[in-house]
Parts: sequence; structure tokens; C-alpha cells
Amino acid sequence: MREGVTNAQFSRLVEQYQRLVYTVCYQLVRDHQLAEDLTQETFLSAYTHMDACPPERYKPWLARIAANKAKDHLKSAWARRVSAPGDEELPQTPPPGGAAPPGPEDLTVTREEAEAIRRMVRDLREPYLQVSVLYFLEERSVEEISRALRRPPKTVHTQLFRAKRMLQEKIRERSASQ
Repeated sequence: MREGVTNAQFSRLVEQYQRLVYTVCYQLVRDHQLAEDLTQETFLSAYTHMDACPPERYKPWLARIAANKAKDHLKSAWARRVSAPGDEELPQTPPPGGAAPPGPEDLTVTREEAEAIRRMVRDLREPYLQVSVLYFLEERSVEEISRALRRPPKTVHTQLFRAKRMLQEKIRERSASQ
């Protein structure tokens, strides 16, 4: 993260652009909860890569990250799964009255939390380590990872899905122990 950017400044950035990021995600995935999750992923990526963007370019940069996160999700094997009976009853749009996107207090991540997540990614074992570093830390697309590692895209998708589950479990364990 850029040396000059404080947590308070990042919180203001989240507050300023959270609706834009949520809208970009929602327009692509058309699912309220998923758009919220992708919004959080977008700001997590932005937080860990703030030094890659000059402040005057934050708006288009965040919109691009959001669009890429949503597109990657849509391309994933998980998103193309066969729906189970009863899925058609689940709401895929925001509830009536349009619930607001998550607030900045829900999206901000401390420097220590971001570093803990980076360590968790780096602690994964192969075949998940390289795929996860390229995807989560370097923000490479599945296609780029597939070419770089000479693995089929479906294999990369599967490894990312499993890595996400492992990371979610590690994050839950960390949260429970605090």
C-alpha cells in the first residue's frame, strides 16, 4: 500500500466509491449478495495494491478491478454449476426498497489483516500455492495463470475454488481464535 495512504484515507476512498464498485459488480452478476462479496474482494485487492495507482485514477482503477472480479466469477466453474431444485426461488435481485451496499466499516481491512491474508495465501501447499499467488496477490486472470503454469483453464478454476475454501477456513479459524 502507498506509504502516504492511511487507514482513514482508505476508509474515505471506500465510502466514496463503494456504490460505484457495487453497481459495476451488480450490473454484471445480477445477484445482490454476490455483488456485495465482489465489492469486498475489489476493495481488498485495491488495499493491497494502492501503490499501483495514482490517486487521480482511483475511480477508473476501482471500476476495472470490480469488472474483472465480476467477470472472473462469471467465468468460473462454480458460477456455471447446475442449479439445484429450489434455486429458482432464491432472490437474485436486491430486496424491495433497494438495500444499500455495505458500509465502509464492513469493507475496510487493517494492514495487519491484509498481511495475514497474504501470509495465508503464501502458506498454501501446491498445487494451490502458485495459482493462488497469481490470482489473489498478483490479480492475474485465469487465462493468464493457465498459460503461465501450462495448466488447463478448468484445472486452474478447480484449484482456485479449492484454494478459496481453504482460505475461508483459515480466516474462520483466525477469527475464532481472536
